[in-house]
Amino acid sequence: MGLRRSLVVTLVGVVSVGISLLLVRYRKDLRAARRRLAQVDRRIIQTDWGEVEYAEQGVGEPVLVLHSIFHGCDGGPSSGRDLGLDHRSIAPSRFGYLGSDVPEGATPADQADALAALLDALGISDIDVIGISAGATSALQFALRHPDRVKHLAVLVGNLPGNPMATVQPSWARLVDRQLPIWAIKTYFPAAMARMAGVPRSFPMNDDEARFVREFIESMFPITPRLRGVFFDVFVSNAAVNDCNLEAIRVPTLIVHTKDDPLASHDASERAAERIPGARFVSLETGGHLMLGQAKLVHDELMDFFAGPLIETGLTSGVPDTLEDPAART
Repeated sequence: MGLRRSLVVTLVGVVSVGISLLLVRYRKDLRAARRRLAQVDRRIIQTDWGEVEYAEQGVGEPVLVLHSIFHGCDGGPSSGRDLGLDHRSIAPSRFGYLGSDVPEGATPADQADALAALLDALGISDIDVIGISAGATSALQFALRHPDRVKHLAVLVGNLPGNPMATVQPSWARLVDRQLPIWAIKTYFPAAMARMAGVPRSFPMNDDEARFVREFIESMFPITPRLRGVFFDVFVSNAAVNDCNLEAIRVPTLIVHTKDDPLASHDASERAAERIPGARFVSLETGGHLMLGQAKLVHDELMDFFAGPLIETGLTSGVPDTLEDPAART
């Protein structure tokens, strides 16, 4: 009995030490994430939809960057930087993310109107728009509700109608989409976390790409102040994209997607391009949801697109131009 008691005491001690070390590391990582977020120049405006937070970076022609899930205004400027955009990136935190409110009963249409209010406050009459991943719903609604404010619309690896993720998630997602579980996966199962971020299984990353993936994942933290936005996406916004009347979009539109994206559907993006009058579709062979290794190609496509006419020839034709990754061309 004495030996058994000693083993139990030892086991409890080992477990306690392990938990203590885990919590020490968790708190250290969380402090670092909060310091990183505190370095972002985040600004707030008051609107009829509550507070709208945004950040800016760069100079030149403005571009509105609508971030993906688990990000915020801190991720938008960096997205513009990673794509090499020589623009003034204006990145709002969408509803519920970081310092932006989420009104009771909010819809993606409300989000579009709040974006228009932000542009009013900044004195911007019209602007190029980029919707990334889950930010696609807001971008499409903005083009539908405020077409006079959109010079060009680009959707990158977007959540579009028919995408498997464009559904209302089960209620248990509230338990999984939390800071501690995701931090534990990131810390102790980095390969699994990379796949959750959209890196295809067995994707051959070089050192720069591996560093980009680590930085992208770290930029999701701290997660807790983003949770209202995450829940708005997974329970409202992502599914609402299926109700977007794509045929009614009357702004020049570019859709870019990778064939090996494990999170959002390449086929859904291609079908969306076919529905939007005059849309251009760029299909990339590889890169996953983060478009790894495709930054220059995407940059060049965006720069050519933004430099193009505001009203494209054949806009009412409904027949998209399909461009392929040069590596895939014959």
